[in-house]
Amino acid sequence: MKIILNNLKIISAALLFVAGLSTCDKLESAERAGKKIGQEAEKIGDKVDAEVDKIGTQSDQAGVAINDSEIATQVTAAIFAMPGLKTVQINVLTSKGIVKLSGTVDNQANRDRAIALAEAVNGVKAVENRLRIKSIKLI
Repeated sequence: MKIILNNLKIISAALLFVAGLSTCDKLESAERAGKKIGQEAEKIGDKVDAEVDKIGTQSDQAGVAINDSEIATQVTAAIFAMPGLKTVQINVLTSKGIVKLSGTVDNQANRDRAIALAEAVNGVKAVENRLRIKSIKLI
């Protein structure tokens, strides 16, 4: 993407330069036109640089969203694969690499297992545990 935008800068500057020179009859006028072309080319270059930065920021943000989705999917799959853990009782949300586990589990061991599984997934920065242990009702 940057290569294309850099080529766009060069082409724009060259077109401005040719247009300026074609309108000049005298050496003095050519110098003035050259300076103006240089100034305009610099303005165009600055605008293109600003757009490149804007596109880079947007793609970084999209990358974070994709990574968060990937992380949540991997954590959910790991929990689903573990006997004794029921994924329908555990919710997994991910934001900027931070996994939030919520819902209910049968006991402390399952709670610890779910947290450990989430922490083991590549890209997880932290795990926020909001899992509750089901209370046992005695009849």
